[in-house]
Amino acid sequence: MSDVFISYARSTAAKAEQVAVALRALGYGVWRDDEIPAHRAYADVIAERLGAAKAVVVIWSADAARSQWVRSEAERAREERKLVQLSIDGAQLPMPFDQIQCADLADWSGAAETSGWKKVAASVAQLVNAARASIPPGGEAKALRRLSVCVPPFANMSDDPQQEYFSDGISEDIITDLSKVSTLSVVARNTAFTFKGKSIDVSQVARQLGVSHLLEGSVRKAGGRVRITAQLIDGAAGDHVWAERYDRDLTDIFALQDEISRAIVAALKLKLLPEEKQAIGRRGTTNLEAYNLFLMARQQLLAGNTGDTRREEAMIRLCGRAVEIDPDYGHAWALLAYAQSLLRFDRGRSGDDGLAAAERALSIDPTLAEPHAVKARYLANHGRRDEAFAEAELALRLDPDSDVANACAGLLYYDARRFEDAARHFEKAAALTESDFAPTGMLIAVHMATGDAEAARRAAARTLARVEKLLARDPNNGHAMAFGANALAVLGEAERAKEWIGRALLVDPHNMLMRYNFACSLSATFKDADAAIDMLRPVFADISIAMLNAAKTDPDLDLIRDDPRLAAMMAAAEGRLAP
Repeated sequence: MSDVFISYARSTAAKAEQVAVALRALGYGVWRDDEIPAHRAYADVIAERLGAAKAVVVIWSADAARSQWVRSEAERAREERKLVQLSIDGAQLPMPFDQIQCADLADWSGAAETSGWKKVAASVAQLVNAARASIPPGGEAKALRRLSVCVPPFANMSDDPQQEYFSDGISEDIITDLSKVSTLSVVARNTAFTFKGKSIDVSQVARQLGVSHLLEGSVRKAGGRVRITAQLIDGAAGDHVWAERYDRDLTDIFALQDEISRAIVAALKLKLLPEEKQAIGRRGTTNLEAYNLFLMARQQLLAGNTGDTRREEAMIRLCGRAVEIDPDYGHAWALLAYAQSLLRFDRGRSGDDGLAAAERALSIDPTLAEPHAVKARYLANHGRRDEAFAEAELALRLDPDSDVANACAGLLYYDARRFEDAARHFEKAAALTESDFAPTGMLIAVHMATGDAEAARRAAARTLARVEKLLARDPNNGHAMAFGANALAVLGEAERAKEWIGRALLVDPHNMLMRYNFACSLSATFKDADAAIDMLRPVFADISIAMLNAAKTDPDLDLIRDDPRLAAMMAAAEGRLAP
């Protein structure tokens, strides 16, 4: 189990991650509640991790002081004499915690040499070292053997690097299978995939994540054959618990995935419940071609090329063909629905809005989260906001780690100006999709709306890094340039931001979503009302219902909210879009 448990309010998730990164850099295993397995109860996992931790770092803020969860976790840590407190906003601490030493990290930016951080690091070191000293010989290894596993993405050993989508898909499916085992804790995909392409020190990773085992592997796909190698490694000893190489026909891939998952369960000496045995064998399709097409479509989504209509069009073609081959493939229907909703609502395209495909997906598998997120988008854009929130919340209950569900919820809360909730879901979406700039870009807007300039700058730096990585592959993505220009403006690089705006308008002049985002930047960051209005004129001449609804509440447009020119454009658009 991890050395350090971090307790915090949702509104300070970014700061909690910064603290976690700093502690991991010191060699500690750190846990916070963004990695609770979907099959386990929230309260059970919290209690388990809190009890096992050697030190509990509580990040106090105004919201944390009001949180019953944070206060309860702090109280247990105080009773067990392993509480370390830090404050990030100077808010009054609740009793009795106001009587205990608390480090001031209000201005901390991650530097190791600041006095406040030195206090935190020293307290953690004292608690962790004392706890380790009290463990008898062999006790640490025994503690690590509480069964938990991380599955880094299997390496693509195929001659064609484009086959990486297939090896990634195999890795994701094994993570999903193992997550269905109630007696096994599995590290979430977003964390496991941070090790993609890296040389791994098994003991270090096991300690960092607080897991007992790692499952490493590789996939080689050629012609009609596939070779999968896999090895289960003891995180404490570094020994191989189980290893195997499989050479099979591609048509055996589903049975092979089941075989690997069951072999791991057997190697760990776990017993499967009858319903878990059935769940592991459930793939959504038994057709190899349909499965392959779905993995290709899923890779399009994860590649981060947000805002490029070619992405959605490719997903629709791939998933459309998959459901032609297997009409009962719920996952493919769900992804098809999402791509259709993006084109219809974000781009104002005519055609399917995703609702029919979402309903079809749910008729096949009512436990899928993504179709409920699509329904939430549909309902929100038809003025049925309460129903939309209900669908979004259902999606998150079904799968708290769905990138689609978290992005959808973030937008709903943002449009409702519930910024703390929006930030929580955008943070989660950003963690789940390492290459997507949209969630981090929306975090800029959230923090700007709440007046947190430092958090906005951190989000801007993350966004710019993601945008620059994407533009190196696709320099003509205007949507990415819009988010990048706003990030540059927030970071104080106004001239460079204006250059990006000018270049994007030359490259993709008819991209209305891009123009809308430029207007938001001109209004919120540059404070140039006239330029924002001018940027919006062609947008409102052909605006989508989703963009119009967003404009009605978007805090980025508050500077021009009462401008009669904006009011006139909105009235004209509403008249044109009225049923």
